[in-house]
Amino acid sequence: MSNKVAVLVAGSWGTALASVLAANHPDVTIWSRNSEQVQEINEKHMNSRYLPDVELPVNLKATTDMEEAVTGARAVLIVAPSKAMREVARSLKTLWKPDMLCIHATKGFETESMKRMSTVIAEELGCPEGDIVVLSGPSHAEEVVRRCPTTVVVASLNQAAAIAAQDLFMNADFRVYTNRDMLGVELAGALKNIIALGAGMSDGLGYGDNAKAALLTRGLAEITRIGVEMGANPLTFAGLAGVGDLVVTATSRHSRNWRAGSMLGQGMKLDDVLSSMGMVVEGIRTTKAAHTISEKYGVQMPIADQLYHVLFEDKDPRIAVEALMGRDPKTEMESMKIETWEQWHS
Repeated sequence: MSNKVAVLVAGSWGTALASVLAANHPDVTIWSRNSEQVQEINEKHMNSRYLPDVELPVNLKATTDMEEAVTGARAVLIVAPSKAMREVARSLKTLWKPDMLCIHATKGFETESMKRMSTVIAEELGCPEGDIVVLSGPSHAEEVVRRCPTTVVVASLNQAAAIAAQDLFMNADFRVYTNRDMLGVELAGALKNIIALGAGMSDGLGYGDNAKAALLTRGLAEITRIGVEMGANPLTFAGLAGVGDLVVTATSRHSRNWRAGSMLGQGMKLDDVLSSMGMVVEGIRTTKAAHTISEKYGVQMPIADQLYHVLFEDKDPRIAVEALMGRDPKTEMESMKIETWEQWHS
């Protein structure tokens, strides 16, 4: 079997994961449409736009030709932004072989259809969705590329595929667990970005640690509530893809979602925030998707709902917080199915 691995595309997270793969395998190629970026990776072993001052492995190659990147690969890792995922998967289709391992590491929804990334990829490649592997968990690209100890999870309905992905990535700096709750891992990875936006907004408003701790706790409750309603295992939200990723995304200045929320809390308008960021902030698109999904399933997501009003209806963040604090009294214990996921899916 070929040892070649292809990575699509060369953003910060794609580049960081490509560096992990290049530490494990001699033949790793990353694809980008940007010829200057490709030249810099090949000649200077850097991707200065996304990961400045970091030297990449010398065996990591880059190309603007997707066919060159993918042909002969045993595995393809897709790390396109959610809004570009369908286009990238469609471009991959003619190069795709059924025996290739397909992994994606994108945390978001297709806004127009509300579909998860694995569904989008499967539709375009014409492969079973359950054979795709999802990589998620608490992992900032800026730390992964510097080989800081990191632990993630790979999930698939196909356990052989999940184990193959685990073997592909696992090394002394990058520990990988498997999980068969593919739905829960995708939902947790996408929805926590909303709460991270809210945490940044809380910090931007100067509300302190008490407020942020409450926001994270109640945010996790509403993520779990919608996830369980959609058929996910509630325990997944207590794991790496859930509380683990929520904590790191909602508390770190590496987090684009936290930074965007902080700017909003300080009074900046959404267009100005996006302009100053210069990179994709998945939580903004995910907030719109969650607003639609919560209405579809009839599940209350009060934090996501108030963030939707701030982002897309120009509601004052302080008024949004007042609305959350002034809700009717509730019991802390959620009304949630208590049967185990294994029983539901037996």
